[in-house]
Amino acid sequence: AIPKVPFDGVSVTGPSGATLPGDGDLDFLEAKPYYDQSGVTVNVAKAKNPLIGKIVSVQRMVGPNAPGETCNIVIDHAGKLPYWEGQSYGVLPPGIDPKKNKPYGVRLYSIASTRYGDDKTGKTATLCVRRATYWDPEMGKEDPAKKGVCSNYLCDAKPGDEVKMTGPSGKVMLMPESDPGVTYIMVATGTGIAPFRGFLRRLFGEATPAQKNFQGLAWLFLGVANKDALLYDEEFQVYLRQNPDKMRLDYALSREGPANKKGGKMYIQDKVEEYSDEVFDALDKGAHIYFCGLKGMMPGIQGMLEDVCKQKGIDYAKYMEKLKKAGQWHVEVY
Repeated sequence: AIPKVPFDGVSVTGPSGATLPGDGDLDFLEAKPYYDQSGVTVNVAKAKNPLIGKIVSVQRMVGPNAPGETCNIVIDHAGKLPYWEGQSYGVLPPGIDPKKNKPYGVRLYSIASTRYGDDKTGKTATLCVRRATYWDPEMGKEDPAKKGVCSNYLCDAKPGDEVKMTGPSGKVMLMPESDPGVTYIMVATGTGIAPFRGFLRRLFGEATPAQKNFQGLAWLFLGVANKDALLYDEEFQVYLRQNPDKMRLDYALSREGPANKKGGKMYIQDKVEEYSDEVFDALDKGAHIYFCGLKGMMPGIQGMLEDVCKQKGIDYAKYMEKLKKAGQWHVEVY
């Protein structure tokens, strides 16, 4: 049985809730050997000829005090759009873009499930989507004309609705599974949690060869506004309890505190900086560091890393070049 955890946000239920490996093997979608990435496919479905998927479920996954609405959206791809953890799907929202007078283009979303899907059938994928709204200061309210077309389409979708999908895309966020002792440092803001939820589910929630062989550390940093805005927290707490030696979890809650060391709001870069000695030590030993979220997160992160390098007497530019050359630096921001 899945252990109960202290939790005060909103939990995702059904197959998208926390999962444990259980008995038996889950390996019908594995490469041979499982870490061989030579067969990873991209762009199986293109915008001119998208795959028609079907909505299975749409679930709000944040509490009442979270800024905005974020939904866990499960889509049935019938096994025709296989993907690996860390890849993205494209979604083509219906309708005509009034600015260009032609159909809307593809919007990319990082996949939040493992290749097996939350129901472990290998036929679904999960997206974590925040409804994009625009607050008009002059109107003093949200301007519906400026809301995000695709995120609202997905968050408003109903089970059975058809979705035009492209992809999968991207190889930059794949997991280096050939080394079962690797340390993953994952840094996310908001819905940037998506790929890392796939990683953690693969490492701790499914009876795959990757889960059975993993001897490393999965260290997640997540930045959100407050406790109600935490995403997949209940699931992560379960994995943490089951795997205390292999997982670490650190949250930066910018609107709830505690404050950063300068007395200001605790943003993601402040939380990573608290552990900078350990993070740099892990990177020196070959850890892989991943970043996912809004692109506005990266200047703060890079500024912080530069400061830490200065304190340590490290040449920042050379250090970054070394990490990138070794394939230890993975960024997907939007």
